[in-house]
Amino acid sequence: MTRAGVLAWAVTTIMIIVVSANHAQGLGVNWGVMASHPLHPNIVVNLLKDNGIKKVKLFDADDWTVSSLAGSGIEVMVAIPNDLLKKMSSSYDDCKDWVKENVTKHLRDKGGVDIRYVGVGNEPFLSSYNGSYMKTTFPALKNIQKALDEAGIGDKIKATVPLNADVYDSASNTPSDGNFRKDIRDLMVQIVRFLHDNKAPFVVNIYPYLSLYQNENFPHEFAFFDAGSKPISDKNLQYTNVFDANYDTLVWSLKKAGVPDLKILVGEVGWPTDGDKNANINYAKKFYDGLLKKLASDKGTPLRPGHIETYLFGLLDEDEKSVEPGHFERHWGIFRFDGQPKFPMDFSGQGRDKMPVGAKGVQYLDKKWCVLDNNIKNLSTVGPEVNYACSLSDCTSLGTGTSCSDLDEKDQISYAFNMYFQMNDQSVEACDFRGMAKIVSQNASKGGCLFPIQIESAGERLNLASALTVAAGALVSLFLFI
Repeated sequence: MTRAGVLAWAVTTIMIIVVSANHAQGLGVNWGVMASHPLHPNIVVNLLKDNGIKKVKLFDADDWTVSSLAGSGIEVMVAIPNDLLKKMSSSYDDCKDWVKENVTKHLRDKGGVDIRYVGVGNEPFLSSYNGSYMKTTFPALKNIQKALDEAGIGDKIKATVPLNADVYDSASNTPSDGNFRKDIRDLMVQIVRFLHDNKAPFVVNIYPYLSLYQNENFPHEFAFFDAGSKPISDKNLQYTNVFDANYDTLVWSLKKAGVPDLKILVGEVGWPTDGDKNANINYAKKFYDGLLKKLASDKGTPLRPGHIETYLFGLLDEDEKSVEPGHFERHWGIFRFDGQPKFPMDFSGQGRDKMPVGAKGVQYLDKKWCVLDNNIKNLSTVGPEVNYACSLSDCTSLGTGTSCSDLDEKDQISYAFNMYFQMNDQSVEACDFRGMAKIVSQNASKGGCLFPIQIESAGERLNLASALTVAAGALVSLFLFI
């Protein structure tokens, strides 16, 4: 190689490293724990570090979880759940105590937790909540920021409100017609101006997948980033994907609220991998490949060019999430419930097709599965047992268009039995079903349908769950950690 060639190669290499490093600094993930068998927090933190994830957004301020991030160098957003908003809105003393117990106690000059944000509520203005948190969210936000300021940490740690993109809309479906919803417009104007005055970001959750799920007529390729759909023109700007269009609808809404330069942080964006015909690994990979490449380019959106701070949703599958929005809700994870990757993806956005690093040190239960006994011939009697098993475990991978949709009737029954069996830590009593089931040591998985083996749950939570296990097939409460 010539001297000029060596120099060119070196410069190119350095540029790639710098781009990758800068992108890794700006990429975050959502770490939810609505799982029957959560991974040990230390395993999760190592998983984040092994994959170069520098930021994490939590949905509470659980001491065990937050403490595990001490000394990790990972930036953290802790959160106040919606059910605490009334308390935080009515009592400033309670806010001061919350900040002391959940924020300042974790801060140290060296080796502490690098907390950057406090999320006040989680999508509290969803239309489906029918205004339940309209009177409490803004007072709670003001009280928490005041408590942070009084504690001497308000310059570094900002209070904000993670909001769903349904807080704004557009009558014409073009960004320039965007504005905050009429029923909350006055309140939103107050909130965004408060955020602006306190140098806090607007946190928005954007879900292109839901555009497909909720509208059969939505142009399929417009949900992705590879310009396969007819673009939308709006005031001389071209939109080739719904993410950009949604984001810029917010930008227009902020302009009309008088804060055109308010920082925007994308708090949640992702694609589920099961539970619906459009929720699968192929589409998830396509979406993330396009999203990560876009984020790495720092091109931003047509209306607001530049870097977009983003938190992917989510880190792990969660088998105790509500399925009221859809069965896909339990399958948002980049990683499976056990911390193992589902598909190749490059967090740096450089297009290197490689599997993320999986969780290390995970302990699994024995290699045992619960299946339908081959001697059972009259399947009409099995229905009530399947319904029971699925009502108390997770059968969201069964159904039209899912990863297990090709199973025959017997294998579907076995899948349901096994999910209940694993949820109950492979208890012998949990594989009875009136004598219709049996325990086997041969992997029962079929094709692309995984019959999972459950993991040994983390420490205290495992002990608590075990204490609730009773005989005769009754099972651990699925909602223990919600």
